[in-house]
Amino acid sequence: MTDDAMDRSEIAERNLRILEALLFASSEPLAADEMAVYLGEGAKAGALLVELQKRYASRGVNLVRRGDKWAFRTAEDLGFLLRRESHETRPLSRAALETLSIIAYHQPATRAEIEEVRGVATGKGTLDILLEVGWVRMRGRRRTPGRPVTYGTTDAFLDHFGLESLGDLPGLDELKGSGLLSNRLPPSMQIPLPFDGALRDDEDPLDPGDLDGADETEHEPGQ
Repeated sequence: MTDDAMDRSEIAERNLRILEALLFASSEPLAADEMAVYLGEGAKAGALLVELQKRYASRGVNLVRRGDKWAFRTAEDLGFLLRRESHETRPLSRAALETLSIIAYHQPATRAEIEEVRGVATGKGTLDILLEVGWVRMRGRRRTPGRPVTYGTTDAFLDHFGLESLGDLPGLDELKGSGLLSNRLPPSMQIPLPFDGALRDDEDPLDPGDLDGADETEHEPGQ
């Protein structure tokens, strides 16, 4: 091995150690761009993360991707060793679970669209709970009369349910079997392909103040 090759190998190993340290020190998943600033000039964070993921593939903790972010998580086959009792002060209701499932598959979805699928009204409190838990976010406003807010899932949702992307969501039968969807839903309900990206063509950005509690404010046409 030439001196240049040795130098490149040492630099790559140092960058891998930096990524490893950053991920272990963080309480939240990190994006490649967030970590790239700590690496040497010209380092490709994405490729290094894939290499680090391979190194941890057979260990007790694995490097996993959640959306566009990365995190260390307990290996799936060892998860039973670290299960702890959940102490949620506000466990999700059936309505909240159904609403979460519909948002996940139909996003971007408005409250009216959620109600159409469920066949019953969805209270603002149900959406507030999902926003508070951090599994749902306000995406934008539909470019239709009234400009209703559109909802989508978050990276925290992917992380909690062990999904790398929305494409890993289970099928309809699996959802019903897990209790996330009930038989009250229309039997003809189809699972669409969720939109996994920034604003869609029929969405506008959120208005100033939307994130301060005005999420369900609809505007009169022309305003």
